[in-house]
Amino acid sequence: MIEAKNISVSYDDRAVLDTISFALERGEIIALLGPNGAGKTTLIKALNGTIGLKKGEVLLGSLSAEQREIHAMSRREIAGLIAVVAQENETKFPVSVLEYVLAGRFVNGGAFGWESENDFETAKRALKDCDLNGYEERLMNNLSGGERQRVVLARAMATNARILLLDEPTANLDLAHQAMMFRLVRERCRGCESAAIVITHDLNLAAEFADKIILLKDGKIAAFGIPAEVLTAEKISDVFGVDVLLDENPASRKVRITAVY
Repeated sequence: MIEAKNISVSYDDRAVLDTISFALERGEIIALLGPNGAGKTTLIKALNGTIGLKKGEVLLGSLSAEQREIHAMSRREIAGLIAVVAQENETKFPVSVLEYVLAGRFVNGGAFGWESENDFETAKRALKDCDLNGYEERLMNNLSGGERQRVVLARAMATNARILLLDEPTANLDLAHQAMMFRLVRERCRGCESAAIVITHDLNLAAEFADKIILLKDGKIAAFGIPAEVLTAEKISDVFGVDVLLDENPASRKVRITAVY
């Protein structure tokens, strides 16, 4: 669905990403892990075509079309295929929750004030899925950080885009809503032939929900593969500089990580 081929990004003369290559396939969730400053957010922006590349290319394809180089596509075409939940989601003006989520439907052909009944149904279903029933008329700038994060996720879901790029979507969420968010993305990827890349700092959430994991270090891929292969004590120590104990989650049988302080 989306493929990075030897992409590099620089800010001024500073290399931020260096020769990154991988592919996100239909139905997959890839967790993007790494310390602060590793280049995770920059990679999401590169995959969405919002920043330029020093070299390499990003290829994007839908279910029915061949892959195309993303910088040869219009922003409307990209928005029809990719939905992004960014870290910076502060809303500075008093728009209602329903209006904010409906704005994600514009790429489907509507214009503000001319939403179809299907647009409203899709937006309300997304709000329900994100545990936001009764929030429709509340103002975005009056919400808590966790509530706002769930609304931003609902807007991404309402677009019906096949590819989700999520930059720390569990930030400010309590444990129940963190699990809800990952379950929702998991169901979307399995049921709608979608795919997602999720930046998270929670290695255990990544181990539970991701099909594959990318470990980034200094703008390079330090490891890429299934969680059991990537989340080893040696690789975690190399990337994060911390010793860990590994065992098995007795409920899911997935690898479980405990930091040693």
